[in-house]
Amino acid sequence: MDIKSKNINTIASPELKTNYKNFPMVPRVIFGAGCFGQLGEILLPRRINSEAPFIFLVDDVFEGSGLISRIPLIFNDQIIFISADEEPKTDQVDALVQKIKNDYDNLPSGIIGIGGGTLLDLAKAVAIMLTNKGNAFQYQGWDLVKKPSIYHVGIPTISGTGAEVSRTTVLLGPEKKLGINSDFTTFDQVLLDPDLTKGVSKEQWFYTGMDCFIHCIESLNGTFLNAFSQSYGEKALELCKEVYLDDLQEDDARNKLMMASWHGGMSIAYSQVGVAHAMSYGLSYLLGVRHGIGNCLVFQHLKEFYPEGVELFNEMKVKHNIRLPKGICAELTNDDFEIMINVALSLVPLWENALGKEWRTIITPEKLRSIYQKI
Repeated sequence: MDIKSKNINTIASPELKTNYKNFPMVPRVIFGAGCFGQLGEILLPRRINSEAPFIFLVDDVFEGSGLISRIPLIFNDQIIFISADEEPKTDQVDALVQKIKNDYDNLPSGIIGIGGGTLLDLAKAVAIMLTNKGNAFQYQGWDLVKKPSIYHVGIPTISGTGAEVSRTTVLLGPEKKLGINSDFTTFDQVLLDPDLTKGVSKEQWFYTGMDCFIHCIESLNGTFLNAFSQSYGEKALELCKEVYLDDLQEDDARNKLMMASWHGGMSIAYSQVGVAHAMSYGLSYLLGVRHGIGNCLVFQHLKEFYPEGVELFNEMKVKHNIRLPKGICAELTNDDFEIMINVALSLVPLWENALGKEWRTIITPEKLRSIYQKI
C-alpha cells in the first residue's frame, strides 16, 4: 500500500505528479429487513454451470436453525459449518481450500460467507486462495495478491467489524496477525439484512459494535485523515452514538448499527486504524483474544491518545452495564510480552496513521508493555 498517496490533501503543481490510491469498493449491495430472501435470484446469474457449486461458509451457531433452510441450495452446492469461537487462521484457510479442491473437479461458482467477521474474513481469503498458488500466510501484507479471486458474497449476521466492506481479511498466521490487503479481497456482493442480527448476545453486540466505534475514533484522529475517510467516519460515529447512548427501538438500532459498520469500514478503507487495533493484534496472536473484546481491553487504557473517544467509550460501557475481564496479562512471562509487543510494532501503517512518521520516538517496547500490564 502506498502510504504517501493517502495523506495528500492538496492538488500538486503541474510539474509534480501526485499518485492517489485507486481503492476498490463493493460493486453491489442490497440492504433491508428480509432481503436475505433474495439471495437465490442474486446468485442464479453467477452460476457457471451445474457442476460449479456455490460453497456456503456458515457460522456453526446457525446449524439446525431456520436460517439454514432458507439458503438457496441447488445442484451440488455445499454448506460448510465453521466455528467462530477463535480468530480465523491462515492454516484454516489452506485446509478449506484443499477440501474444496478435493471435493470438486472445477472451481466453484463462488464463495458465500454467512456470519460475523470471522466467517466473512474466511470467505474472502478462501476466494483469493482458490486462484492463487501457495499458502495463505504468504499473502499477509499489502498488495501481494496477483490473480483475481473467484466471485464471493458477504452476509454479516452481526454488525460492527466492517469486514463486509473492507479490502482486507485479517488472519492469524504462523508468525503474525495481519490481513491479506488487496484489490481482490473486496466482496463482489454484500447482503445487509438487519433481521439476521437478531439474537446476538448483549456482550457480543457491545464488543463488535465497539470495533466499529474504535474504527471511527482511530480514523478521525489519524494522520491519514482526508475528506473521504472523514465523511464516512463522522457518519459512523454519529450512528454509534445513537445506538449506544440513545434509547432506540430494537429495529431502529439494528438498522443503524449495520449502517455504522458499513460506514466505519469505508472510513478506514481510505485511511487506517491506530493504536488500539495494533495492540489488540498482539493480544489475539498470543492469547487468542477475540478481536472485538481485544480492542475494548486495550482502548480503555488509551486516554493519552484518544481522550474524547475513551470518555465516550466509558459512558457507553456504563450505560450497558458491560464489565470487561481483568487480569488477562497477569500471568504472562517476559517472553510473552515480547511476542505481543513485536506483533504490535510490526504494524507500521497503523502506527504511522496514529502518530505520524516519527511514531517510534513516542512508542517504545517499554511503553507498550506498560499498557499491556494494565489489561
